[in-house]
Amino acid sequence: MLRRLLDKLEFTKGLGFRLGGLLSVAILPIGLISVIQTLHLSREYQRSSEIALLGRTATAAAGERALLQSALGTADALGPAVLETMDRPQACSDIMRGLVQRTVNFVYAGFTRLDGVTECSSVRGVHDLSGESAFRQFSESPGTLVTTSADGPVTGKAVVVVIQPLYRGVELLGFIAVSMSHDLLRSTHVSGLGTEGARILTFNNQGEVISSDREGAGDITEVLPRGKSLPSLLSRSETTFRDISNSGERRVFSVVPVVPGLVYALGSWNRAESGITGIDITRRTALILPLILWAASLAVAYFAVYRLVLRHIRELRSQMRRFAIGDRSAPPPVLADAPAEIEDMSQTFHNMARILIRDEEAMEAAVNEKTVLMKEVHHRVKNNLQLIASIINMQIRVIEHDDARRVLRSVQDRVASLATIYRNLYQAEHLDSVQADRLIRDIINQMTNASVGPGAGLRINTRLEPLVLMPDQAVPLSLLATEAFTNALKYSGVSDPDAEPWVRVSLRADGPGHAVLEVENSIGASSLAEGTGLGSQLIEAFATQLEGEAEQEMGEGRFLLRLRFQVENLHKREGAEMPQVVLTSAARPGSRH
Repeated sequence: MLRRLLDKLEFTKGLGFRLGGLLSVAILPIGLISVIQTLHLSREYQRSSEIALLGRTATAAAGERALLQSALGTADALGPAVLETMDRPQACSDIMRGLVQRTVNFVYAGFTRLDGVTECSSVRGVHDLSGESAFRQFSESPGTLVTTSADGPVTGKAVVVVIQPLYRGVELLGFIAVSMSHDLLRSTHVSGLGTEGARILTFNNQGEVISSDREGAGDITEVLPRGKSLPSLLSRSETTFRDISNSGERRVFSVVPVVPGLVYALGSWNRAESGITGIDITRRTALILPLILWAASLAVAYFAVYRLVLRHIRELRSQMRRFAIGDRSAPPPVLADAPAEIEDMSQTFHNMARILIRDEEAMEAAVNEKTVLMKEVHHRVKNNLQLIASIINMQIRVIEHDDARRVLRSVQDRVASLATIYRNLYQAEHLDSVQADRLIRDIINQMTNASVGPGAGLRINTRLEPLVLMPDQAVPLSLLATEAFTNALKYSGVSDPDAEPWVRVSLRADGPGHAVLEVENSIGASSLAEGTGLGSQLIEAFATQLEGEAEQEMGEGRFLLRLRFQVENLHKREGAEMPQVVLTSAARPGSRH
């Protein structure tokens, strides 16, 4: 009995039970809302169809609107030029002709006086336009005018004429006319945007047809509203209405302004093209639509399960991200208010995180202990090397032979250099990397203090750029620098008695994955003594260990040792074998360092 009760309680927390309850609550209001919305759907659909017809008509005439507005602007812009050149017909004609030649939209441009004579135009000669319809319309009502001519009096082509009056102060001088071809305006009518099968035409405020959407496709008057003139349609601008066309077909008409007050566009649509048929279908399916909406509400309500799942999944994902980027202060909390399946997942992640935190703490403690031990080893090695250097120093003090003292001093310098290396290792924050520039600087300072007296007059210059190396590279590099610097100190000199000897040490990066160490010193006549060759052997051995090659240059009172070597990636796999040090059996002939 208790088991059944527990199973039942567990079932009530399951995703299926919660989903069923959510659906039962969501479906009822959605069904009621769908019935109410169906009552208003047909009216809203009809209103949107009318607005769409106006937009489609305006879109179809958008190109013509741009051309007409461009022509009106051009006529306005020609006014000042005509006023300046009115007394010089040839100069005025050149302006008009240049405009037509530069602009492909216009076939004619000219200025006509009030007597109908045109001396300034893009067509050569003097023209009398007093008998033309456009001139008569302007004479009866002076003002901006857009009209059409089937046979242009000047060009001889079917054109659309845009007229702008020209004033000097308050005195009317005539008008400027700009003509465009009918074919150009017809080509601008946009097709393929819901205007297939429809008829679009434009007319002026006098009821004169300016252009239509196509030529030779039947009489345009057949699709116009019966018994209504085009000027009578101006009162219905920016509206749609239904009427019977001259062909007896029930059509839907839309009127929009192209150039307000001058040109208008009329769209004539049958019921299928206008979308009115969809309203009738909507009304016939008013009883079916609530059932469709009811089914749709079931689908919508089903997706509401994401409200139960997605919120908890996102929280669980955030916990995983925080844990992955290092937030290990405490195990993530269990999502107690989530469905049973997600709660079980959260509990599993909590247990896993707790185990990982425990294991990482143990590993960190082991790493810290290993680091402490390694630093202690380096510290003790450093102490032992310093002890050896001190013993050698004591031995130097009691030896009177100069050669023996010099040999022991060389050994002491090498041991001290090793001690400096291990001191930098145990003082470094990370045991897997060494600041090579700092290490070499310490070695140079130590050797300078020990070998160069206050009055020696030796100048030592260093230019050490920051460079991080692995310990297995830092050790041979520092030893090589020790040998090279020791030899530089030993053989530095000058030929000029008034000059001071000098030593320069530089360390710099040389492209990706390489670095260069240079040790340079001045030389004089006393610097040409032969050496034992041990320094050259050690330098060659350490260069081999660094996988580089030491180059020597001598001339113009100086000696230069250059070593270019590869800088190993600090993220290389551990366990790579260090190249073995191979000492040559004898110094190279003629070697001095």
